[in-house]
Amino acid sequence: MILSTSRRTDIPCYYSEWFMNRIRAGYALTRNPMNHAQISRIPLTPDIIDCIVFWTKDPLNIMPKLDKLEMLGYKYHFQFTLTPYDNTLEANLRPKHEIEDTFIELSKRIGKDHVVWRYDPIILNSMIDTCYHKEQFVRMCSKLSPYTDTVTISFVDMYSKLKTKLIRPVKENEIAELSAFIGKTANDYGIRAVACCEKDDLTKHGIEQSSCIDLRRIEKIIGCSLNIKPDRNQRTGCGCFESIDIGMYNTCLNGCVYCYANDSFSTTHRRNELHNPANELLIGSISDGEKIIDKKVKSDKQAQMGLF
Repeated sequence: MILSTSRRTDIPCYYSEWFMNRIRAGYALTRNPMNHAQISRIPLTPDIIDCIVFWTKDPLNIMPKLDKLEMLGYKYHFQFTLTPYDNTLEANLRPKHEIEDTFIELSKRIGKDHVVWRYDPIILNSMIDTCYHKEQFVRMCSKLSPYTDTVTISFVDMYSKLKTKLIRPVKENEIAELSAFIGKTANDYGIRAVACCEKDDLTKHGIEQSSCIDLRRIEKIIGCSLNIKPDRNQRTGCGCFESIDIGMYNTCLNGCVYCYANDSFSTTHRRNELHNPANELLIGSISDGEKIIDKKVKSDKQAQMGLF
């Protein structure tokens, strides 16, 4: 099984102690985000987890724990979101030049093929225009290209719950202009550009469809082929393969105004206050009488990849 850690919240940044406690325990409990009463026990032993995909905007807190994770036999890689926005849009992140340096440090530690750069979402407003993105993308490519092989982009989705004047819809001509620039610039710097869940076909700009849970990348990392299927539970246009996510919505403290995983900062902070790194659940605990179902999962490893 592929373990997603996590699309729903930034576990590496805020909950790495809990994660390592669950790794040592060999399991974690999760609530179904669509049904609070449905609780699953997810095995987390290295014989079952084929690869861990970490999603984060700042992995600094989990980096000292990676040696232990490797010693226990786990394989992993990072989906690392790194944008040129300040605290107006991403309220609680460290200064971006520091996080860029952390990106480089992480890549030097684990290898450039283990760190995918996510330049997403692309946001435009009264202060951020296409020229700003072009300048910043060139700057970031110049700095990060030796330390990653892929950049994933997406244009911001205007979810109904986004009630802010800091984000506006991106126009079709702006998508075309920036896609053409990003595709060419990434290629010039030797980086593969891919797009996550975009309705427009960007291949004419040299931008392929992304697969964030990327079968090919994971097989290369673990040195073994996997028998897994595309994930039909994701959005239209998603190229990801099946995974199990152990995160929880409304728990990420990054404070990104565009986030789909948080309803409000007040809800997020209230839930975070219920976090105990020693608990089986990321947030809260099990009440008397609640039923726990063992999730039936297994390793999907096939033959070793001697021919690759």
